[in-house]
Amino acid sequence: MQTRTTKVLAAAAALVWIAMPAAAPAASAWVPDQPVEIVVGTSAGSGSDTTARWMQRWLREKKLVEAPLNVNNRPGGGGTIALTYLNQHAGNGHYIMVSSPSILTNFITGRTPLKYTDTTPLAQIGAESVVFSVRAESPLRTAKDLAARLKADPGSLSFSIGVAAGSHNHIAVAEVAKAVGADIRKLKVVAFSGSADGLAALLGGHIDVAASPASGVLAHVRAGRLRILAVSAEQRMTGELASVPTWTELGIRAVAANWRSVIGPKGLSEQQVAYWDDVLGRLAKLPEWRQDLEAKAVEPTYLNSRDTRRRMDAEHAQLTAVLTELGLLK
Repeated sequence: MQTRTTKVLAAAAALVWIAMPAAAPAASAWVPDQPVEIVVGTSAGSGSDTTARWMQRWLREKKLVEAPLNVNNRPGGGGTIALTYLNQHAGNGHYIMVSSPSILTNFITGRTPLKYTDTTPLAQIGAESVVFSVRAESPLRTAKDLAARLKADPGSLSFSIGVAAGSHNHIAVAEVAKAVGADIRKLKVVAFSGSADGLAALLGGHIDVAASPASGVLAHVRAGRLRILAVSAEQRMTGELASVPTWTELGIRAVAANWRSVIGPKGLSEQQVAYWDDVLGRLAKLPEWRQDLEAKAVEPTYLNSRDTRRRMDAEHAQLTAVLTELGLLK
């Protein structure tokens, strides 16, 4: 009788288990159930905007995200307008943003009270070294010409930088000027709402030199409109930038790169973070994605959400020291 009772209980338990909803184990998983916004804090054509549109294309075409994907440009305030907008959607995984080191420098320099810790870092997906470009007809033929001009009269040249004072583009210019003995307080630096706007000013003859990511410059170089003098990289780049000297090899220590990271608003759940970890990790492995990066001289530097936070922690401390040393803190 005891054996039969045991069998009945076991059978009943099995029936209960079978009757449970099949999706129960996945109930804690999160997937977008409404359109996803990829927020960009710069104007169309900038490095961050280009990255966002690559993401939109491949996430859509490879069906890594089933929900509709829209790019939302909200330039202004050195990226603070977009960051403020992002955090108006706290806890909502349907909003992500392509960010750059400005998310760190804007807080350090006092442009915004929002710190990177007020967001949810999701991934680092690439990095672009800063290139120095001039018009094809510029009298500055080489990087040495630019260095000599800065040393003689740092206020005689105007530089365009993307987004805001204190950005990696700005740091690169300041490091070159400092290395040649120029007074960085005399530099003429104009911050645009995106690197594309700065390049437009350069092409129009309103700016002498553009310090920007290479991604927006290469098409103009191919067309013969611009010339790249130097790149702020540790070592020579490959591909189309292979012939461009680094400042370092010219004896000028200036190394700076614009990384592209994806962040979410503050308060995302573990399930939402896990979803984007999986999606962005798979995106980083796509051959088509890596080809896009290579074509635009972007180094693939994928980091998951945890390691992106660690990288931001470390770089926040480094940038605070660099910006203080260069006198760029207000």
